Formats: sequence, C-alpha cells, structure tokens
Amino acid sequence: MTTPPTDSAPPLTTDTPSAVAERSGSTFYWPMRLLPASKRAAMFAIYAFCRRIDDIADEPGDPEEKRAALDAWRREIRSLYAGGAPTSPLAAALKGAIDRYGLPRGELEALIDGMAMDVGEGLRAPELATLRVYCRRVAGAVGMLAIRVFDRADPANEAFALALGEALQLTNILRDLTEDATLGRMYLPHELLLAAGIGTSVPDRVLAHPGLPQACEALADLAETRFAEARQAIAGRKCGSLWAATAMMVLYHRLLRRLRARGWSDPALRVRVGRRESAWVALRCRFGAPPSA
Repeated sequence: MTTPPTDSAPPLTTDTPSAVAERSGSTFYWPMRLLPASKRAAMFAIYAFCRRIDDIADEPGDPEEKRAALDAWRREIRSLYAGGAPTSPLAAALKGAIDRYGLPRGELEALIDGMAMDVGEGLRAPELATLRVYCRRVAGAVGMLAIRVFDRADPANEAFALALGEALQLTNILRDLTEDATLGRMYLPHELLLAAGIGTSVPDRVLAHPGLPQACEALADLAETRFAEARQAIAGRKCGSLWAATAMMVLYHRLLRRLRARGWSDPALRVRVGRRESAWVALRCRFGAPPSA
C-alpha cells in the first residue's frame, strides 16, 4: 500500500530543506546559501523536493510502488494549488515558495514526469529527442522555477533557464556515467552511440567500448552549445538578480571542461568542483564580478 508523500523515508523526518541541500554536497549549495533569506528558503524547498522525488525513482523497490509514490506527490502538489493544507514539512516549505513567488504548477509536475521516466527499466540509449524531453523535465523545469525566485519570467530569462538547464543536465550525465550504469541506466543518446560504432545499449558494455570517448565528446559538444546559448540569452546584462544562476553556470561549465580534460577512458574517476571553489565563485558572482569558466 502506498502512503501519502511525507518526509518519513530517507532523508530523516527531522531534515529541513536547507539540511538536505547542505548534506548533499551539491554544486548548487553555495549559490543558494548566499541568497536573501526568503529566496534561499524557496530554492532550498525546490531542491529538497527534487531530491525527494529523485530518491523515489532511484531507491530499490517495486516500480509500481515508485509510480504510486510519485503520483501521491502529484496529488499533493495539486492539492496545494487548490488551497489544501500541506501534509509534510517539505510540502509546507513548497507551499511557501509557491505562494510567495507564483511558481507554476506545471513545472513542479514536469519534475515528477521526468523522475517517472527513470522508474522501471529507465532510459537506455534514448533517442536524442527523448533525452531532450527528459532534460526539459528534470532540469529545465528547475530553471523555470528558479528564475521566478531569482528575478522574473520574461522571454530572455526563460531562454536562459531552458538552455542552462539542459547544459547542466548533460554535464551531470557525463559526470555520472558509472553511477548511472550501476542503476541500469545509460543516458548517452542512441544516435551518438551509433555514430561512435557502439551497437549496444547495455550500460557496462557501452562503458567498456572503445568508441565511448567519441560518444561522450559529441554529447559534451552539445552541452557546450547549450552553455553558449544560455550566455547569449542574457548577453549584455550584469549578473544582477540572476547572479546565483550565473554562478551555477560558471561552476558547471568548469566541471564540463574538467571532465573533457580528464578524458573518458576511466569514467569512474571522479571530477568535481569543491565547496571552497563553489563558495568563491558564488561570492564573485554575488558582488558582480563573475570569474571565467
């Protein structure tokens, strides 16, 4: 039987959204931590919601129970917009963000739709078009929520959010190849695998194939294009209220370049941006002097 969405499954019930973000070690932490209090609370709530539904998709369990748990969160979100009372501390934090910043329900539901794509067999060498739908749901939706917290949803900001969201997600895919393979997932697109002479979608076989570097470099090229499109969308503007998103862009672009410098012969070799560097970049962006990627 599926229970209503609560914070009772890991992470612990005593965790606050800010504690979830801090413990995660996410590159996002310092850009979020340095926001004014109300914006910080909203972004931590969004982040904790993403972590919770991601955990539902990733943790061991029956796929039907996972889908039911995601559907329970969908009902919770719809209830919040209909004036219902939150049923958990996380839902209460989300309601505060929704009410204060006018977050669109469709973007929160898009996040659930994206996590549902990982349930069951999940994605294995999807068509590029399918991968882009996935990126739009799990990352673009975060961007579309975040710009409303950081600033406003005008056409330039939306173009920035969608391009940056895809760039960040493609970078995550390249960083997490080995970790995703242990879950039976392989996000490298079918077209890029074929172009590299890889005729299998079995994750371990893909990672062991001599054509892997070619496929990864092709996806990295696409990520670079999306980073460029994000920069172009806000070209000529100072960081201003988008400084936190700018910091995320700088940090993830650095991560992508370090992945490419490391190469793809041993994708299990971790590449990261440390907390001290993340804090420094966030501070630079906060005060209007973003460093280069």
